Amino acid sequence: MAGGQERILRGRIRSVQATKKITRAMELIAGSRIVKAQQRVQAAVPYSEQITNVVRDLAAAGAAQDSPLLAGRDEINTTCYVAIAADRGLCGGYNAGVQRAAEGEVKADVQAGKRYEIVPVGSKVEGYFRFRGYELGEQFSGFSGAPSYADAQRIGKHVVERFVSGEVDKVELVYTRFISAGNQEVVLRPLVPLSVETVEGGDGRPGAREDATGDYEFEPDPTTILDDLLPRYVEARIYAALLNAAASEHAFRQRAMKAATDNADELIKTLSRIMNRARQDAITTEIMEIVGGAEALGSGNKPTASSAPTREALVPELTATGDTI
Repeated sequence: MAGGQERILRGRIRSVQATKKITRAMELIAGSRIVKAQQRVQAAVPYSEQITNVVRDLAAAGAAQDSPLLAGRDEINTTCYVAIAADRGLCGGYNAGVQRAAEGEVKADVQAGKRYEIVPVGSKVEGYFRFRGYELGEQFSGFSGAPSYADAQRIGKHVVERFVSGEVDKVELVYTRFISAGNQEVVLRPLVPLSVETVEGGDGRPGAREDATGDYEFEPDPTTILDDLLPRYVEARIYAALLNAAASEHAFRQRAMKAATDNADELIKTLSRIMNRARQDAITTEIMEIVGGAEALGSGNKPTASSAPTREALVPELTATGDTI
């Protein structure tokens, strides 16, 4: 029985050791990808800042009044939530955080008697909401680990079309913002319509800067430029959210895999102690069986006076060996 238990424990230890190798490798891979993802986030900042400045200049020139992406609805009846999560699991509570945040907003809308639509970005969030019967829009997946600007363009085009056509009255982003390798937070950011406070107050306003020498001249008119530029501005914000989400995913996965590796170490130690005790118990049992058997044999074959060999019986044997009496 003890030998069978020892074999089972050896098999479990080998299985945990194999799992530990996998989790350790995934931890190292995620750690290397965090650096690249963080560099991509930082590299996208200048573009976002520059396009924001240009939009502000255009708004300051008087083009913000007629743009459809800046015109908010008098009443919000339908809200579109762009939930950005991962295509894969094994990343701790990363997906669950986005899912809970989006789900909380949706439940609040339902209780208020408003409609909603979820645009899932990532297979995990899509499967979560589809399984629970939520209203889903177009799904985007396959790029959560390394998003490109083309992916942001596809998402931006879809949500802008939904807003301009009047099918939704507001679009909000739900994603995980990357602060540092050890700190990320789930945020809810309004995307469309763009608030006038966000885009106005730029350098195009006369006297906005002390060193300004004059107003900007736009060709064609500021309204036309702004109408073409605002979709790019929306795409830039979506792209920044995708990059933050990718970096956060790698950070979550690294922590999750490190915790799994540490747990595997502890489990191996525990199983090894149990196996050693089982082996010691088996050895002790065998020793006790040998000692008990020897004692039983010794007590059963103890010589007595009636069974002791006589001199006459030993004489032929001694004579045959050449010994004298």
